[in-house]
Amino acid sequence: MCGRYATTTNPGKLAVELDALDETGSENDSGGNNFTNYNVAPTTQVLTVVERHEHGHPDDDPKLRIRRMRWGLVPVWTKAAEPGVPVKGKPLFNARADKAATTPSFRDAVKYRRCLVPMDGWYEWLVEPDTGKKGKVAKQPYFMANADGSRLYMAGLWSVWRDKSLPDSDPLLSCTILTTDAVGDLTRIHDRMPLPMPREHWDAWLDPDHPAPADLLATPTPDVVAGIVARPVAQLVNSVRNNGPELLEPLDDATKTAEQISLL
Repeated sequence: MCGRYATTTNPGKLAVELDALDETGSENDSGGNNFTNYNVAPTTQVLTVVERHEHGHPDDDPKLRIRRMRWGLVPVWTKAAEPGVPVKGKPLFNARADKAATTPSFRDAVKYRRCLVPMDGWYEWLVEPDTGKKGKVAKQPYFMANADGSRLYMAGLWSVWRDKSLPDSDPLLSCTILTTDAVGDLTRIHDRMPLPMPREHWDAWLDPDHPAPADLLATPTPDVVAGIVARPVAQLVNSVRNNGPELLEPLDDATKTAEQISLL
C-alpha cells in the first residue's frame, strides 16, 4: 500500500519539465511552494498530472496538465453532507490495480480518468521483532526512492465530484494511488507497493479518449523498480505533525544502516 510519501517539486517546475499547463493557480501562492511536503498524508492537496482536451474543444489534441487534487478519491455518486461538502468516509487513497476496473468506486475512472502522481519516494513500515520487549513487534519505517534521486511517477485515478444541488459550485477533484503486488526485494518490506508508470507508457495511460490497456494494470516486472533503493529512516515520519527534510535522512544507527535494502 501507499499511505505516506514525500514530494519536493512545485507546479511551475513540474509544468516546465513536462511541457504541461499549470492549472493549480500556483502563481497566486508564492509559486506553489506549499506543495513541498515530506510527509504527505491522505486528504492532503497533492499534485497530479492528467491529459485532457481543452474544455469545449474535444477534437483538439489533448494536453498534459498539472492539477491539484485531494488525496482520497471521492466517487461521483457520493452524497453531500452539507452544501458543497461530500459525506465523510474512509479516504480512498489507494486502489488495487487488479480490482479497480470492477470496483464501483473506481471503474469509471479506470476508463477515462487516469493520472500520474509525482513523488520523490514513499514510506513503508517493516514489522520486526522488538528485542527490548518480549513478544512485541516494532515497525521500522523505510523510505523507497530512486537511487539517482530522480522523480517517481505512480499510476493514479481521479474523480470530479459536484454537489448536484449546487450546479454552479466549484467541483472537487480527488485522486487515489493504484497499488500492486510488491516485486523483487521490496517484498522484504511490504507485500504491496504503489504502481510505477514508466515514461514510455504515459501516452496510453493518460489517454483521455480510450480505456487503459489491461497490461498497464498488471504487476510490473522487477526491472521496473530496478533503480529503487530502500533505506531505514527515523520514527519521526510516524506522526503527520513532523514535516521536514530530516524525515528522509537515513538512520545513524550503524546496524540499521547496514540493513539498507538495494534493488540495484
